[in-house]
Amino acid sequence: MKAIKSLGRRLSLAKSSPSSSPSTSPTSPKKSNGLSASPSTTTSTTIAVSEAPLIPKPLQEVPVIHEIDPSKILSVTDAETTAPATSPETPAISSTTPAVEPAAKPVPAAAAPAIATATSTAITVPLNQGWTFARQAVENEPALPFPADEWIDASVFPTNVHSELLKLGKIPDPFIGLNEYDVQWIGETAWAFKTSFEVESKVLDEPNVDLVFEGLDTYASVYLNGDLILEATNMFLEYRVPVKSHLKTDTNELLIQFPSTFHKGLELEEQNGKKQVWNGNSSRLHVRKAQYHYGWDWGPNIMTVGPWKPIFLHAYTAHIADAHIKTVLSEALDSATLNISLDVSGAELASEGLGAVVTVLKPDGTVAVTQTASLSTTETSGVLKSKLDIELAKDDIQLWYPIGYGAQPVYTVNVEVKQKSESTSEEASSSTLPLAHKAQRIGLRTVRVVQDPLEGQEGLSFLFEVNGVRIFAGGSNWYAIPADSFLTELPAERYVDWLKLMVQGNQNMIRIWGGGIYEPDVFYDTCDELGIMVWQDFMFACGQYPAYDAFVESVKSEAEQAVKRLRHHPSLVIWAGNNEDYMMAEILKLPIDWSLTSLSESELKASALPARHIYETVLPEVVNRIGNGDVYYHRSSPYSIPGKSSMDLKHGDLHNWNVWHGEQLDYQKWEYMSARFVSEFGMQAFPDRRTVDHWLGGNTAERSPQSRTSVSHNKSTGHEKRLAQYLIDNFPYSMDMDGYIYATQLLQSEAVSSAYRVWRRNWKGRGKEYNAGVLVWQLNDCWPVTSWALVDYFLRPKPAFFTIARELRPLTVGIARYEKKGPVPKSSAEASQFFVAVWATNATLEANTVSLELAAFDLYDPTFQWSQKKDITLPPNSSTDLMMMPLPGQPPLSKKSQVPRGIVVHAKLLDKDGDVISRNTNWPEPFKFINFPPPSAISLKVTSTSPPGATQITLSAARPVKGIILDAEGDADVKWSDQAIDLVPGDDQIVLAWGLGKREVKVRYLGDGVVE
Repeated sequence: MKAIKSLGRRLSLAKSSPSSSPSTSPTSPKKSNGLSASPSTTTSTTIAVSEAPLIPKPLQEVPVIHEIDPSKILSVTDAETTAPATSPETPAISSTTPAVEPAAKPVPAAAAPAIATATSTAITVPLNQGWTFARQAVENEPALPFPADEWIDASVFPTNVHSELLKLGKIPDPFIGLNEYDVQWIGETAWAFKTSFEVESKVLDEPNVDLVFEGLDTYASVYLNGDLILEATNMFLEYRVPVKSHLKTDTNELLIQFPSTFHKGLELEEQNGKKQVWNGNSSRLHVRKAQYHYGWDWGPNIMTVGPWKPIFLHAYTAHIADAHIKTVLSEALDSATLNISLDVSGAELASEGLGAVVTVLKPDGTVAVTQTASLSTTETSGVLKSKLDIELAKDDIQLWYPIGYGAQPVYTVNVEVKQKSESTSEEASSSTLPLAHKAQRIGLRTVRVVQDPLEGQEGLSFLFEVNGVRIFAGGSNWYAIPADSFLTELPAERYVDWLKLMVQGNQNMIRIWGGGIYEPDVFYDTCDELGIMVWQDFMFACGQYPAYDAFVESVKSEAEQAVKRLRHHPSLVIWAGNNEDYMMAEILKLPIDWSLTSLSESELKASALPARHIYETVLPEVVNRIGNGDVYYHRSSPYSIPGKSSMDLKHGDLHNWNVWHGEQLDYQKWEYMSARFVSEFGMQAFPDRRTVDHWLGGNTAERSPQSRTSVSHNKSTGHEKRLAQYLIDNFPYSMDMDGYIYATQLLQSEAVSSAYRVWRRNWKGRGKEYNAGVLVWQLNDCWPVTSWALVDYFLRPKPAFFTIARELRPLTVGIARYEKKGPVPKSSAEASQFFVAVWATNATLEANTVSLELAAFDLYDPTFQWSQKKDITLPPNSSTDLMMMPLPGQPPLSKKSQVPRGIVVHAKLLDKDGDVISRNTNWPEPFKFINFPPPSAISLKVTSTSPPGATQITLSAARPVKGIILDAEGDADVKWSDQAIDLVPGDDQIVLAWGLGKREVKVRYLGDGVVE
């Protein structure tokens, strides 16, 4: 193969100045009547999209959304019991080594932990200080590189062992080089965490004191003052343990012992049987832990361990155990009722002495309505219940829509439990803290999954309808994994940054994949604010999961907590039982008769896929019983309908992996692989060069695509062959690292953007939604790696992010090229004719009249000119085929020795003001056959100006240019508004750059080298 050497065009640009993001202050609510609400504020503040929108106007109107202050986002748990995570700024409190373990030196008195800010008379005491950790000796274990029983101060809390040892310099960074393999021992031994604390008398004066563990990873024995109070077995569960009788007014000692989750899984597998998996050790099937921790085809094997979520004491008279708020909208969407069910626990409660006050705050923070209710019980458990219906005034109804289809107003519902006697004086009661308080944010919307017969095609639709509007879902899978291998290293702001990227990329749906975690509240709150629909898997992925009783009971509790926590989010639009378990069973040809659709529990458990009992019985029952009744339950992803293959193209959703995996077909054949809803597909690419250099850790000798280090930072089986195959089939490329990065990124950008383009073409309007959604695998990475991600671990977008953003604009134009072959009469030769199809998509809800401009160029003949212009009206919420015509300038061919002309077809949509709102350029393929004009003939020009906040770069050329990717000298990041740009004569394009300063710009494009 001939090598291509990059010329690396450079331009010195002037320094730019940063811009700032506006925000507004929250509005205080009005005071209510009766059992009045305590003074409160709303968190509905204004959220600005990043100061660096990735798609410049007028090509994309950046939506006005609200600024999220992650520290103020309301938790689904009681507001008064939400324990803030510790931060470096949190004052340290005196703590000691608990006496549960022998102390080598005298133990000083522990200080009482700070009590959280009160929103009720209940007391929350975060236990986030004074923690130490140690490895515990395990019988018959091999020599390990870290001593046992050496207690070390934890730097933060919550935390995990890997992060702590890394900060201490005790282990190498597992994200660099081959270090991942040198830290495996951490997950294969036992650890313990402990702290000591004092409890103020007023805490013990409360009738009830619970110790709450929001998340323990994974198996844990918890001791309080030497008493075993909890055996934890599920990473996804929150545990609430009554501990008043175990607490002392002086020093209390809390010890958590974590045995090896990996070894525990092996024991369970030996007891209950070994089953098949894709990715990771098969013992993971028995363990309720984030499955990707066992390693996947994009992530490392890092078995984290430790208290990964907050731990706190909750002392109370009354505790709102559940506030189920169900929104009911009329068919006309002009009336709204909140059906609210309350469960209040507390052993000392008197049923006749308590009442509830419910206040609904409008999105602007003002009070919409306040209503009171009595609490009563006939039970002996001490749980009080109440049900009330709150009707909103017609003028107060603001509907929530996905981004691009309307606004995202979010209401806050405050629930307070008070003594009834407090209602006798409004002034007194409004200043008196309630016994308990809970706040939830809700949105008013209807949602359903429409599976209706289609016009002109077999099968059923599979689409999402919100408030009666049918939505084309264009989005991504959430790495389809969590955004970090170390979950405790993820601040709330990083979640917000990830999701803002989706908005900037014109995406409206995120799928949370079943091998990760149920994400924290900030994730779903941000999706509510930004209008991003959430497809939520339950946490099962790629395996024959068991269904023995203990496992099912743990899963049931996990599902109940997850559904209860997430059900109020307007962004949540679907629950799916698992990821690919049914598909895997089919591919492995497990002995399952799928035509039998009504099986008993015992029959399901006895099948080759025992967890069918979980997916077809347990999970739907939980969703129906605990959910709001409006979110569809889907047995699996992918899944069609009962009795049909999960890989059926005419029903349900599809994971389309016949490109890259499976048959490894050409990505140019996406058009013939469409389905009703494609919830996975993808193509790999190397990340940004800075990310590659990070994983190399300065080892320049390994800076090669084929080095041991680079290969280790791609976990997909056969990835070298597959990348090489798709590159060889399509592009000229070089094997130096920078050239290979460019080639793979261009490959990915072409492959995935073309899928969005041709599949969205099948959104033909009501009754003809032949394809209703496309979710690429994947948005993000959990470590520095070569993968299918659009954005790498350090939030550096790959070019594919930008090409997809262009395909998901509200108005787009598409071109496809077809070759019609046929025999030549009385000859063995084969004739070819070339055609181009042009279509446009209008995703708005109104008809749009635009101008379509078409132009054709010959790469080898600059004198060739062809153009056409016409005004067209595009119907709303659909794609429209505009024309099919012979390829301009290309005569029919009658023999293979006749080489097609290098015709490039360019299409633009312009609005009434003449501004370009969409472009698409169609090239002869494969690109490897194109003899690109030399750079001197292309005459690429790069000029710049420096308006406030960004450097403006103008690109122009005398010949068509393919795949322009911009970079800057040095290691500092630059935010670009566009990448992977196709440029044609007469259509200059503008790119904005933030953070460029005076650095030189490097420009790469396909064919920018010289043959050596």
